[in-house]
Amino acid sequence: MTKLSLSSLKKSELEGKKVLVRVDFNVPLNESGQITDDTRIKAALPTIEYLINNSAKVILAAHFGRPKGTVNEKMRLTPVAKRLSSLINKKVTLANSCIGDEADLLSQNLKNGEILLLENVRFYAEEEKNDINFAEKLASHADMYVNDAFGAAHRAHASTQGVTKFLNPSVAGFLLEKELQYLQGAIDNPQRPLAAIVGGSKVSSKIGVLDSLLDKCDKIIIGGGMIFTFYKARGLNVGKSLVEEDKLQLAKDLEEKAKSKGVELLLPSDVVLADEFSPNAESKISNIDEINGEWMGLDIGPDSIKCFQNALSNCKTVIWNGPMGVFEFEKFATGTNAIAKTLAELSSSSDVCTIIGGGDSVAAVEKAGLAEKMSHISTGGGASLELLEGKILPGVSALDEA
Repeated sequence: MTKLSLSSLKKSELEGKKVLVRVDFNVPLNESGQITDDTRIKAALPTIEYLINNSAKVILAAHFGRPKGTVNEKMRLTPVAKRLSSLINKKVTLANSCIGDEADLLSQNLKNGEILLLENVRFYAEEEKNDINFAEKLASHADMYVNDAFGAAHRAHASTQGVTKFLNPSVAGFLLEKELQYLQGAIDNPQRPLAAIVGGSKVSSKIGVLDSLLDKCDKIIIGGGMIFTFYKARGLNVGKSLVEEDKLQLAKDLEEKAKSKGVELLLPSDVVLADEFSPNAESKISNIDEINGEWMGLDIGPDSIKCFQNALSNCKTVIWNGPMGVFEFEKFATGTNAIAKTLAELSSSSDVCTIIGGGDSVAAVEKAGLAEKMSHISTGGGASLELLEGKILPGVSALDEA
């Protein structure tokens, strides 16, 4: 299902047109209201610049935080407008609301190549309810629609889905197109062997992904806190490690499914244990069948790292979602950093496609300074998970077919 993309629209189709662009500007702020990471703003620049260069009138819609349908002064897009303006070297006008008289006047008076940023769409409860009247008011600012907010594409909201009923054409921006190309491509038509590395603390949040990947991958490597649910399901002692007691049968079923499908399912053979959940905890390396009562596993061990590196060495496509351990604690970041380094080496020294699927894996890769080396870094945590699960993303399905 290929969607119509912005790249297919020429200057004659864009010049003088008011274009509503849904972007993902949900960036982190520090306590004094400064943006600490502007990756998401930078990711939207190719789409914004293409529209400006083709003399369109650009109207940006975005959400920020979770204001729960009321105006929250701390969640205004003021710092975003300022940062975008400095990145693009152009004035960005911020409306005091996303609908209403002032916003309407500003959008009506836009000149070719100018940028208007509408205030946080989630200041209205109707946004998340996908209210049709609200969607129509948002759409009334523009002649056409571009969705470039992959991070919000798994939500059926007014600004991601509802507006498409009123704007034609409705197309994918460059970022959305790139995300679909890599993530969908890796699942539907990968270069093989295809490996998935799935980490994180809970099996429950990755059930759908693991189940779906077992139908598509040649190898699955599992790390992070969820490994202890698998070990306990095998009857092993896991000490004080994190376990989801109600998911033991599920862990057994996933191992069985892997076996029946001939998928290589790799779990760590050794782990780094800690005597408490703390960055300064006492630690020791232990085989998985030698974990005792008072210790908890917070990272994968050195033998597991070697085994995983070996398993990845002949792969042509690798998708990584979720850290190998508690990488926020330096002492327990070794496994996650080793995987990041391995993928960076595979990407740069051969034709391996490495995809970092959103969330904590992205933070880990950036912390290790290896983001530039990867083939693709996804900007959407929940959206990339749902796409890998094979789910239809409402914000994508609402766009025009190519």
